[in-house]
Amino acid sequence: MTAAQADLLIDRPEVTDGAALWRIAKDSGTLDLNSSYSYLLWCRDFAGTSAVARGADGAPVGFVTGYVRPERPRTLLVWQVAVNAAYRGHGVAAALLDGLTARLGAGHGIASVETTITPGNTASERLFTSYAARHGAPVTREVLFDSGLFPDGPHQPEVLYRIGPLTPHSSH
Repeated sequence: MTAAQADLLIDRPEVTDGAALWRIAKDSGTLDLNSSYSYLLWCRDFAGTSAVARGADGAPVGFVTGYVRPERPRTLLVWQVAVNAAYRGHGVAAALLDGLTARLGAGHGIASVETTITPGNTASERLFTSYAARHGAPVTREVLFDSGLFPDGPHQPEVLYRIGPLTPHSSH
């Protein structure tokens, strides 16, 4: 654990965190930015399957949003992961993923994780492949949504990463 991680609390998001999550996503420069309203709804309706990293003052400095797939109730789909620029490179995103999946593994029996990554997003590729390695899980990749499916202009394909089954004893 790095010094930055030691000073952070991994917590469930609250509705009052929605604006901060929107700003962190906006400032990331890599995420598809959703409406501010959607982050408020996410913090209300999917707080149980999401996590925030809080700094010493209690304000969010990073987040992971996710949901349990209705057709696969033991699978967590990770929607977005973002960390404030000042905290990047210190393992905050990894701590968020580990903390969230440990909580959901214990409470919901989560045995696998899915996410989509656009080609060339090496930071996300490293985050999720190292997560898989820490949890003793294989990774498969396939295009989930081809470029042509997006109606709002050019968009890279979204590649689905399936990680699992997770090794039960590897929860952190």
